[in-house]
Amino acid sequence: MNTVLLLVASNIFMTFAWYGHLKDTHTPLWQAILLSWGIAFFEYCLMVPANRMGFTHGMNGFQLKITQEVVTLVVFTIFAILYLKEPLHLKYMLSFAFVIAAVAAAFWK
Repeated sequence: MNTVLLLVASNIFMTFAWYGHLKDTHTPLWQAILLSWGIAFFEYCLMVPANRMGFTHGMNGFQLKITQEVVTLVVFTIFAILYLKEPLHLKYMLSFAFVIAAVAAAFWK
């Protein structure tokens, strides 16, 4: 569970690093890049321990990556709706359901 919590925190930083600048397109690109790199540092400070912890507690690399992708989609969905003010269409929800099915398949015993 700590792995997932660290992944969530990491992905919040990652989402702002990658997409937070989209609302302010007047900032020069080089400044957006530097700011994004600064934010991404904190993402790595959380992502690396999350992956290490998950791996040492029995998750394999595939399971870690697939879990991270679902966390990324959940965090990004919330970000896109609340921060970017984008609508959540049915096609996005259907796509998300397919990813959830992929996660279930990856953890299938």
